[in-house]
Amino acid sequence: MLNIISELLHASWIYSAFTGVALCSTLVIIIVILSENRNPVKSLAWVTVLLLLPVVGIILYLFFGRNIKNTRMISRRNRRRLRRREGRVDADPTDYDLSDNAIHLIRLGRALSGAQFYPDNQVEIFTRGAEKFQALADDLRAARHSINLQYYIFQDDDIGNAIADILIERARAGVKVRLIYDHVGSFSVRNRFYKKMQQAGIDAHPFFKVSFPLLGTRVNWRNHRKICIIDSHTGYIGGMNIADRYITGGKFPSWRDTHARVTGPVVAALNYSFAVDWNFMCGETLTDTPIPGEHPLPRPATPRVAAQLLTSGPTSQWSDITMALHKAIACARKRIFIQTPYFLPSETLLSALQAAALAHVDVRILIPRNSDSSLLTHASASYISECLRSGIKIYRYTAGMLHSKMIIIDDEIVTIGSTNFDFRSFEYNFEANLFFYSKQLAATAIQTYRNDLLHSERILPQQWRKRHITTRMAESILRLLSPVL
Repeated sequence: MLNIISELLHASWIYSAFTGVALCSTLVIIIVILSENRNPVKSLAWVTVLLLLPVVGIILYLFFGRNIKNTRMISRRNRRRLRRREGRVDADPTDYDLSDNAIHLIRLGRALSGAQFYPDNQVEIFTRGAEKFQALADDLRAARHSINLQYYIFQDDDIGNAIADILIERARAGVKVRLIYDHVGSFSVRNRFYKKMQQAGIDAHPFFKVSFPLLGTRVNWRNHRKICIIDSHTGYIGGMNIADRYITGGKFPSWRDTHARVTGPVVAALNYSFAVDWNFMCGETLTDTPIPGEHPLPRPATPRVAAQLLTSGPTSQWSDITMALHKAIACARKRIFIQTPYFLPSETLLSALQAAALAHVDVRILIPRNSDSSLLTHASASYISECLRSGIKIYRYTAGMLHSKMIIIDDEIVTIGSTNFDFRSFEYNFEANLFFYSKQLAATAIQTYRNDLLHSERILPQQWRKRHITTRMAESILRLLSPVL
């Protein structure tokens, strides 16, 4: 009997101690949330979860709730060194044939992060993986000085091994090859794939490697950028990772994506972005410069295009890309054409789109009928009714997986990059987008968009209202998880 009483007292003491720790932890987290002065809706949601489900709430907060805004990725001294290496371009956007809206957007980008405005670039747009990877392979084989790659996913499959073999050959030939891959995005890839490259002399590093006890502090922050810079004079940016499905379609009949090849002064901005991430991961300040006399491989001639690179991430002081998109949408006068695999907008961006549509701007949103994530497909559908009520036209791509991240504003602004139109891209991922300012490029992008609409179905309000109640319930429930999907 005494043993039983002793065991009960001991168990009671453990339970009391555990409860006390949980309550104290909950109180500390609530104080931290309140002190950060976040969006009141988000703060109230976290406080409610923590009070109703303390243990579950603490775990969820550690994984998804922590705020790392204003965390310094690079010292001011090294940032200044990299900016000097990028070089200063004293191009005034008012000296070019640009609208007031474009000029204001360029100035906003400069104020947000110091992003420079670069005129006189050449841009080639790829909408199919086979064409993009062929051009990339040709440029990689021609590298003579440096190759800097940064991909969310670098898969151990046919195209991944083909690109890896080129990188290994170039590294053995004396080219400095660096690779950043996202550890979560490439989690299914075995370490031996990257070790093979490292043994050949390639500097390959995972971004925010997830391991115990750093699991909760890193798993939610993902480097979603897809950038490649070759010899500091040729750059790639867009939505395509390195994986077979971008060519074969994977489980879909086809895979529709958008990627850009750029040459010209804006490549220095891509190099700067890569160098900041490299310094953050490795502590090394890069000093790559173009090789005198070297030029990119000739490609089909394209009109000269002005461009500006905007990057964003959970450590940024401002949500740079979100702010730029909000500004562009709010100032649109004729059209807003959006392609995105996932449509989970913030309240401010949704309101901006609705206001534009109500003001008779032609707002169109093209999403896949079935995406590579059924959860995100249903969560995206929960926003469609609100869009339709305001006159926004919603289309679903039916020819395969639409993974393109392209937005066209009026007749001269086009942005292409890694940013999805969703919470994760806007708040939790490290992203990069090039904003192009060109009537010729915009006309080409508009035609591409209209061609995609030929392989799409438009959602009509009367049809959308006929969805089964269980479908609508599932969409509404998944919408609650939008910020963490």
